[in-house]
Amino acid sequence: MKTSRDTFTDLDRGMPGWFIFSAWFLPVGILGQFLSAGSALFHDSGLWGLHVAAGGILVLPAIALLVGALSVPRLRGFGWWASLIFIIYLIQVALAVETMPLLLSVHPFNGALLLSASLVLLAKVERRRAQALSMETFQ
Repeated sequence: MKTSRDTFTDLDRGMPGWFIFSAWFLPVGILGQFLSAGSALFHDSGLWGLHVAAGGILVLPAIALLVGALSVPRLRGFGWWASLIFIIYLIQVALAVETMPLLLSVHPFNGALLLSASLVLLAKVERRRAQALSMETFQ
């Protein structure tokens, strides 16, 4: 049996809505993290609680993307990016709980890496959806 990392396998079967939702929710949530941290830093320090809570909620789409990519055969092409996102998320949490200023200062940079990886995955998800739509159009 050939294993494929192609994101265009089984286009006729579509994509689960929860996977698409998770792919969209994660980068939007990370952007919200940047906005809440900036607001807390410069205006209202009470927003740090929102930043922490939202960061905890973002584990849900990260897990959903990873589980979907590993368990749904037609989504296995997303496995590399979903795994990378989950690993970067775990590093992000570890950096957030760290008390050493040097390691804590890496937290925003790692957040930018997480945002970039989630945007790449989202682009791949939307590319697959567009490919499936164009396939339907020409049949």
